[in-house]
Amino acid sequence: MIYEFATLPANKTTAVGGKGGTLARLYQAGYPVPDGFVIAPEAFAHESLRDDAWETVQRHLAVLRNGRGTPFAIRSSAFSEDSAHASFAGEFDSVLDVQHDEEIRRAIHTVRQSGQNERVQAYSQAQGLNGRHHQVAVVVQKMVRAEMAGVLFTADPVSGSHAHMTGNFVRGLGDKLVSGEVTPETFTLSRPQGTYIGPPEMKRYGRALFKLAQRLENELHGPQDIEWAVADGRVYLLQARPITTMQPYNPATGEWNDSLRGDYLWTNANFGEAVPDVMTPMTWSLLQLYGREAFTIPLPGQHPLFGNIGGRFYMNASLAASMFHALGYSRERTEAQMREFFGYLPADTAVPLIPFSRWAVLHALLKGAPAAMRRVRRGWKRLAAATAVIPEQAATFQGHIAAAETSADLLAVWPELEAAFREACQLLQAGTGLFEDLVRPLRQKLSKWTDEETANTLLSGFSQGGDQLASLGPVTGLWRVQQGQMSQAAYLQQYGHRGAHEFELAWPRPYEERDWLAQQQAHLTAVDIPALLARQEAEKAAAWARFAGQQPKRAAKVQQQLVRVATVARNREAIRSETIRLVGVVRAFALQAGALTGVGDAVFFLTLVEMAALLAGDMTAEAIASIAVTHIPIRQQAHERLSALPVYPGIIHGRFDPYQWAKDPKGFGNPSGLAVSASAITGFPGAAGVVEGVVRRLDAPEEGHLLQAGEILVTATTNIGWTPLFPKAGAVVTDVGAPLSHAAIVARELGIPAVVGTGNATARLQTGDWVRVNGEKGMVEIYQAVPGTGQQASD
Repeated sequence: MIYEFATLPANKTTAVGGKGGTLARLYQAGYPVPDGFVIAPEAFAHESLRDDAWETVQRHLAVLRNGRGTPFAIRSSAFSEDSAHASFAGEFDSVLDVQHDEEIRRAIHTVRQSGQNERVQAYSQAQGLNGRHHQVAVVVQKMVRAEMAGVLFTADPVSGSHAHMTGNFVRGLGDKLVSGEVTPETFTLSRPQGTYIGPPEMKRYGRALFKLAQRLENELHGPQDIEWAVADGRVYLLQARPITTMQPYNPATGEWNDSLRGDYLWTNANFGEAVPDVMTPMTWSLLQLYGREAFTIPLPGQHPLFGNIGGRFYMNASLAASMFHALGYSRERTEAQMREFFGYLPADTAVPLIPFSRWAVLHALLKGAPAAMRRVRRGWKRLAAATAVIPEQAATFQGHIAAAETSADLLAVWPELEAAFREACQLLQAGTGLFEDLVRPLRQKLSKWTDEETANTLLSGFSQGGDQLASLGPVTGLWRVQQGQMSQAAYLQQYGHRGAHEFELAWPRPYEERDWLAQQQAHLTAVDIPALLARQEAEKAAAWARFAGQQPKRAAKVQQQLVRVATVARNREAIRSETIRLVGVVRAFALQAGALTGVGDAVFFLTLVEMAALLAGDMTAEAIASIAVTHIPIRQQAHERLSALPVYPGIIHGRFDPYQWAKDPKGFGNPSGLAVSASAITGFPGAAGVVEGVVRRLDAPEEGHLLQAGEILVTATTNIGWTPLFPKAGAVVTDVGAPLSHAAIVARELGIPAVVGTGNATARLQTGDWVRVNGEKGMVEIYQAVPGTGQQASD
């Protein structure tokens, strides 16, 4: 019932409320926290402290006094107090400067009773919290007779900027600051060095407070709202809690928004194509698992590498830019390093930078890079062999899942399935990293030695002989089925796990849909896939002849490099395909979990951890009821709301409210940040070639039946699910993407001109517009009239 700060077990922190658990954790970690103990809710009967508990409290008080007169602070520690979503700041009562036993007992009663006051009830209701969340534990702590006391925000709670920490303080005890009785002094601690700006009397403590705050951010995993005091020349920590306005998940609405976590530049270039939809909670938790396995180099600070903004997947471009800046890279060099992944940024756009020190970046990289590189090299060596066994692994898992008759049977499958998925994620990142490391420098060299069209053509045609790029498999397989060269069953076994929404666990796989194959075959009517590939092979041969004639001394070495790149590209696409096969197995596991627990298809609105706890029986009846009645419906409603909104912009700066944006998407500004021309749209050169035609703007591959042969396919993003449409298109134009994205790679393989990563093509083009697509220059020219007809194109 009563736990000392020094001995509170880690598995009991949630049993003593937010404040008590945090203070004990910090005390045990060596922070300057005044000593004390926590009285758990079980020590009370009908809101009064039990007699046996009071006897234990008296013994603890005697130990803390150690024979001396000692003042104490009696403070609340409700279950949701000082949490990521609700601070309850000032809502519960605190009683300060009590010394004698009876005073302390009355103070404990007062604090405990404050959980029933009107302001707590009103705050709880506003936060969507039930009665259990404001059960009150009580903290009894040695009191610091402060000369100065205050608060410190380690990031700006309004803008999310991490550029400096902002604090307030008053002379004497901090209760005057919390109650608003006096106007406090203000100071700032600027990053990365903690430079102090403020009243001189506080300056001598600024450096110590800055170091403590930085350490707290790292150990508590995010920006903190800190209460502190100065006594006898020493800084003490009285409390630390997350800044509630910077928390990404809102349990009251079921929505996730990582743009609240800081002032960052977010982009979905390259990565948005893999996850083009609003994600269900289970899919997001699976992506988080992927991120932990794929990106293993420690990063400075607690800044997200990727995030969930209104249910959609984004990468944090500010993180990479800030690290390059700290290492002394120029803007030009930084942009060159990032361009392949994040797209072009406008010359006059300032990327929000996180104020890292050079040492912090170097320390993080040197600490983690060697181990990460060793793992990547091991991945390269076993990539092909490990990829080859995944289909058999997946079939075995599917059999075990189907045979599971109880939750325990099913849960026994998870450890091996999770391990297989983790390994596939590691291999995928190893293959992707090697491919990018080979292609980037080779592309730069080829661009210097020959023209852009020749360079782009040479970096295509990765399918050679019988070794085909896995991204092309679904479309060539459809053609073979159509020609009677492949059975439908064989096609579904080999490619039935791939599709437009393949990373979304709630999306039925093609092998689950009876009519899917017939619908896809309809897109290929009168399209000769081998002829397209043969034409591209001929164009590559011609490009090679040009290059060899221009650079005879370099030809042999470049040829070796091109062969190596093609092999690595095929390996990368193969492990990507097999990773997606395992995603389908995770879906099957989730469906079986839903069936065995009675949750049904709503299981996808749980996280992986919640699903495992449900299967294991680790949840109380109250928790299960809460999930079924509250959490799942709230998350389902959030998913429906967000899915009904237009696709968000490719680049997001700072805090983003998807609902406000949806009221006027075009008024949001140019999301790509590219220079806007009345007659042209600019993006990345995706695949060489020039073609004119009529625009067909599509929002989803399910609208593919509308695409007519030779039309210009314009869409926000593409992935393998769009591949069957490519052979019909005269050219492809996307908002999202980069030279190494799916649209660019497959378009190059098929010899279809493509411009990717325009940022705003779908906002500026409509079906019926006439455009000229120049894949070599990465430009889409907009005509005011259809040439030769006099017919006005739509504006």
